Amino acid sequence: MKALVYTDTLEVQYRDEPNPVPAPGEALIKLEAVGICGSDMHAYHGKDARRIPPLILGHEAVGIVQNGTRQGRRVVLNPLLTCGNCDHCQGGRSNLCSSRELIGMRLAGAFAQYVTIPERNLLEMPQDMDPVIASLAEPAATSLHAIYLAERALYRPLSESRALVLGGGSIGAFAALMLSGKGCIDVHLGDTNPLRRHTAEQLGCCSVYDPLGNDLPEYNSFDLVIDAVGSGRTRAASCAFVKAGGVISHVGLQDNDPGLDTRRITLEEISFLGNYTYSAVDLRAAIQALYNGSLGPLDWVEARPLSEGAQAFREIHEGKAAAPKIVLRP
Repeated sequence: MKALVYTDTLEVQYRDEPNPVPAPGEALIKLEAVGICGSDMHAYHGKDARRIPPLILGHEAVGIVQNGTRQGRRVVLNPLLTCGNCDHCQGGRSNLCSSRELIGMRLAGAFAQYVTIPERNLLEMPQDMDPVIASLAEPAATSLHAIYLAERALYRPLSESRALVLGGGSIGAFAALMLSGKGCIDVHLGDTNPLRRHTAEQLGCCSVYDPLGNDLPEYNSFDLVIDAVGSGRTRAASCAFVKAGGVISHVGLQDNDPGLDTRRITLEEISFLGNYTYSAVDLRAAIQALYNGSLGPLDWVEARPLSEGAQAFREIHEGKAAAPKIVLRP
């Protein structure tokens, strides 16, 4: 089969790889659409010790089942592999399973023509749904999960709150759309990439600004800050922009550099929430939201052939990609 393989820092190659063979209980999936995630870029930059080349990356995937009882069905893949038996798994928080794995991390991922995955990780979807749109379920579910946790921590409802989103990738874009849809009275989004800022402005749901510019939002003024980048600089910005008693929702995992103002967090009772991926219920809710159009036209998503994946990675790295999400089609 053809696959896009991470082979070295700043290098992915489109090449031949052996066809995967499903083990008992696994499904063989012929892939139709796979999104490029920020974590894939983290590996591409050589900054993820868990993703060791050579490795097929990719986990935001949709495809057609090739074997078993669901043969011929188009499905969304839940890329998070868990034990299914621990308290977290059985309590509906499988994303916290201590045995969790992710395709495209240590296991072969979905930037390929085929991938294998446990049958229990297949999610039903409308069969007439565009596979490119369906592949957005993973980042949309991540945003949905973060907002769900933030709603539980906020002192007042979102409809009475001001919110700031740091990062204009797909998770940030979905977060802004969801916050606006929930009636947030004011949503701001910051991104350093001018192309992404232009795209974010077209969403029509938020005020967009350049974090490196002079026209910044007011400090200490947001009830909720969603950090969809996860760098030392964005953690520092989160602490500066959130108001006393507010909530910082930390989603991104760009680095582990210092940035949190723990003194202010303590003295002003600011809640800091870590958010990791999603539950299967979040994924199902995201699929439905994408299908029914409640997240808008999604015309900011760009689809390219898998064979052009190396160029897509390079453009994202160089800040030349305007689309918050590029989806590759094997």
